[in-house]
Amino acid sequence: MRWELRARAVERGIGTAAGMRRRLAAAGLAVSVGKMSHLWSGQPVTVRLADLEVICTVLACVPSDLLVRESATTAAAALLARAPAPAGPPPLTAGTGAGARASRPVPPL
Repeated sequence: MRWELRARAVERGIGTAAGMRRRLAAAGLAVSVGKMSHLWSGQPVTVRLADLEVICTVLACVPSDLLVRESATTAAAALLARAPAPAGPPPLTAGTGAGARASRPVPPL
């Protein structure tokens, strides 16, 4: 899923997170600066249904305008791009010295 709050807000003439925050407050939803930053610039971890309802009311849209489904390939690529690199050294292999024929994993001790 892709979160499209910023694009929908800009389409409706709201160009900044502060402007969106003011409109949400006028509609009865007080949003902290930190939460607004997550809603505006990225993928929020959670969005309450009640909050989503107010956001949709302010933007005159429906939830599917804000939550856009991505193809499985695109979603998998996005997850891989955000995943941290594996930590630690590469696995040890046997036969890395001179005269070794082939590398094979060393069983754990």
